[in-house]
Amino acid sequence: MPLLQGNVGWSPICYNLTMRIIGIDPGFEKTGFAVMETENRKIKLLDFGMIFTSKECPFPQRLHQIATDLKKILKQWKPQAAAIEHVFFSKNVKTAIKVANSRGVVLEILEEHGIPIHEFTPSQIKSTVTGDGKADKLQIKKMLQYLLSIDLKNDDTADAIAAGLCLLTTNS
Repeated sequence: MPLLQGNVGWSPICYNLTMRIIGIDPGFEKTGFAVMETENRKIKLLDFGMIFTSKECPFPQRLHQIATDLKKILKQWKPQAAAIEHVFFSKNVKTAIKVANSRGVVLEILEEHGIPIHEFTPSQIKSTVTGDGKADKLQIKKMLQYLLSIDLKNDDTADAIAAGLCLLTTNS
């Protein structure tokens, strides 16, 4: 299945770090990704979107699809580091296990490509983006739209962008 790609934009935020990174929000139905870099002390969003898997496919095939599409993104953009959120939820055990499997595939592919992995708690990411470690998803999306002048329609992509921003703006 093809990748859904979004708009690209410049952020008015200025930082000293110069690097290209990928932010990833793992999921088994939709995995959000965002490729970002700093240039002239500004954060540039190069590409973002989602990797989709079909509900009709067996779960192992869905994991394989995530791995295949992520490898294509990594080959195209060659990020120097990756940001991913720690998984903290337990509402639905079956969903948690499937997301954990997807996350494991993502971590393995990043490791296979020699990309350093930086993990952040949800509150670290929320605090970086909004200044409030307890911000809700709508607040995060609105702040990302303001900072990067982009139109975000889904949470998975917003979470990937937020994780990437957290990496680019912290000394982890």
